[in-house]
Amino acid sequence: MKTREEALEYGLSFPDTYTEMPFHDPGWQLVRVKGSKKAFLWTYEKDGVLHLNVKTDPAWRDFWRSTFSSVIPAYHQNKEHWNTIILDGTIPDEDIRRMIAESYDLVTYSPTKRIYEAVKQIPKGCVATYGQVAAMAGEPKMARAVGNALHKNPDPEHIPCYRVVNSKGELSGAFAFGGADEQANRLRADGIAVINNRVDLVKYGMKL
Repeated sequence: MKTREEALEYGLSFPDTYTEMPFHDPGWQLVRVKGSKKAFLWTYEKDGVLHLNVKTDPAWRDFWRSTFSSVIPAYHQNKEHWNTIILDGTIPDEDIRRMIAESYDLVTYSPTKRIYEAVKQIPKGCVATYGQVAAMAGEPKMARAVGNALHKNPDPEHIPCYRVVNSKGELSGAFAFGGADEQANRLRADGIAVINNRVDLVKYGMKL
């Protein structure tokens, strides 16, 4: 991610978002959430380089700053709760997206965070359906929202979304995990049998 257009496009990929120029200056553009009008992504140029301001959980704030020299205490905002990302090409796109997604979750009442926490509860050797994850997250009717959240998984290493299948035990499409057999391979590594792109829910389904 190197341009303002890319950053804004990703910010607008989240539900109920819109852009605004609060200072009537195209050099400063941000993405807000409809309703609350809270901003979660600021974009601006400083010293000839594009910068992003994102809200951060204090538990992760120092991790990001210590991991990347181009993540610093926020310019022009509360430095305890906001970081600045300098888009100088040194930060992998997936980590930039992860920080933007975290910022969105922090300023919304989105169930996304609860969905991720629910997925973390699926033990190795088991799978859960989208409906089960929705119920675990406290919203039994939002199975579709579960799918949307998992497709934007900001932390695949710790959020095992490959353990989520549909109500028939069927796996997701190849696009979801970067390869036609990737989800099946990960499930097999967990000790789960995958036959004809399907898992036996009676045998491997998580019991709530």
